[in-house]
Amino acid sequence: MSEETPRRRALGRRRRANVEGGRKHSHRVLVTPEEEAVLAQRAEAARISVPRLLIEAALAQHGETATDRREALEELFRVRGYLGAVSNNVNQVAKATNATREVQEDLASTLAAVRATSARVHRVLDALGADA
Repeated sequence: MSEETPRRRALGRRRRANVEGGRKHSHRVLVTPEEEAVLAQRAEAARISVPRLLIEAALAQHGETATDRREALEELFRVRGYLGAVSNNVNQVAKATNATREVQEDLASTLAAVRATSARVHRVLDALGADA
C-alpha cells in the first residue's frame, strides 16, 4: 500500500469520491476519435478520468474546476516549502552580515529568490481568485 498521507491521496484522486446512496443517473456521450483524443489528453494532463473532466467542466463556476483548485493548492504547498528554504537563507545572510558588518555575496541572489517566490505566491493567489 502507498505511504501517501490522506490529504495527498485525496488531492490526487483520479475519480470522484463516493457519495452516500451512490449516483443514480448516467449520461451517454458519443464523441469522434479526435474529440476522444483531446478529452483523453486533457484528462491525463489534469491527472483525472475523462468522466470526471466532463463533469467538472460542465459544473464549474466561473470556469474553475475542482481540479484547477486542487492544482493551485498543490502549488501553494510547494511554494510554502520553497518559502521556508528562502527565509532560512535570508536569516543566514543576515546573521553573517551582522557578524562581519560586510554585505554578503549571496545577498543579491537571495533577494532575487525572495522576489521570485513572492511573485509565484501572487500568481497562485490570482489563479485562486484571492485578493493578494
